Amino acid sequence: MNEALLLGSVFIFYSLVLVFMKLFGLHGLYVWIVVATIAANIEVLILVDAFGIEQTLGNVLFASTFLVTDIISENYGKKEANKGVNIGIAASALFILISQIWLLFEPSKNDWAMESIKTIFTNTPRIMAASLLVYAISQKLDVWLYHKWWAFTEKKYGNKNKYLWLRNNGSTLFSQFINIVMFNIAAFAGVYDVSTVINIVVAGYIIYIVTSLLDTPFVYLSRRIKPADK
Repeated sequence: MNEALLLGSVFIFYSLVLVFMKLFGLHGLYVWIVVATIAANIEVLILVDAFGIEQTLGNVLFASTFLVTDIISENYGKKEANKGVNIGIAASALFILISQIWLLFEPSKNDWAMESIKTIFTNTPRIMAASLLVYAISQKLDVWLYHKWWAFTEKKYGNKNKYLWLRNNGSTLFSQFINIVMFNIAAFAGVYDVSTVINIVVAGYIIYIVTSLLDTPFVYLSRRIKPADK
């Protein structure tokens, strides 16, 4: 079931990215960044077993944000892609503030939710602070690398639209490696033992490799929704 859900979620989330782009354009992609960033930071608290390895959830949602920044880079430009990253950073920071304000309230004697809320969101500051820092570094790196690869292939082959697959995977695979290593060390060192953290890093990057390769057709499809400038 876990394996089927993970694979299914890749195609569902990636397809929804294109749906949001089709319906709302650039603004829809920005909305996806906000939703995916917040949801992934909650989902990452859950450990599951899938494909024979122990892993946190949230990897697919995080991967979808890299897909979005690549789609924005491809169709709207570097400035707009960096703006999307900044929106994700601001959304994470705001959610940290909001979730911590919840914990300051004294619950009613009839309350049934606060204990569960505290269980989840007491750890949120560390998780989201780590995510905030790593997200900013890895996503800015992804946008920078995407356009470096693009400039290289355009100069070498004289065609702006060719080799999309190279700039997409060349930027995403490296930036996601930085993301998975930095985040899991910052978020889980001391929470889980070293072997568990290493397993989470390895499992997470394997997932990122698969999700990165799978997202390339969706970037190509995005150009059919809004063709890149010739």
